[in-house]
Amino acid sequence: MKKIFPILIAGIFILTGCTSMKFSSFSRSLDTVNEVELDRYLGTWYEYARLDVPFEKGMTKTQANYSLMDPDKEGRPRIRVVNSGIKKGKFKEAKAKAVIPDPNEPGRIQVSFFGPFYSDYNIIALDTADYQWSLVSGSSRDYLWVLSRKPQLDPGVFAKLKAIAGNYGFDTSALIFPQ
Repeated sequence: MKKIFPILIAGIFILTGCTSMKFSSFSRSLDTVNEVELDRYLGTWYEYARLDVPFEKGMTKTQANYSLMDPDKEGRPRIRVVNSGIKKGKFKEAKAKAVIPDPNEPGRIQVSFFGPFYSDYNIIALDTADYQWSLVSGSSRDYLWVLSRKPQLDPGVFAKLKAIAGNYGFDTSALIFPQ
């Protein structure tokens, strides 16, 4: 019993830290959008381009679907996330939940695919007129997605989003096109 107690305490501290929803220092260095009309952001988004992260390696026809859930215990908006795509000829799907921790920063969202562990989802550019495209980063320069409501995106818009990402230090030459 004496050996289990320190392990139990350490586990509690680790889980408490993972559930605190603190954004990485990199995320805090980004300017995120100041306004997100959540009802307009919900729905299906196609990954027009992305940095090829390990959990999506080899996936094509990738998309995300966002739908509203009931607010959490603190009254914060929650979003159901369903990411999908084709890997090695088979349909794959990953489900998550997301929360907007601070209504004053609607472009900073926390997403959880695994229990109490949250990842950063930063909306750094958004078509606020028509909600047809979005530029999203994670907690480091390894995570970047160009999202579009259609599988294709106007080349001029893509060039603009690529320039924004480049200004933040993302390696835009490494972007892949999963559609």
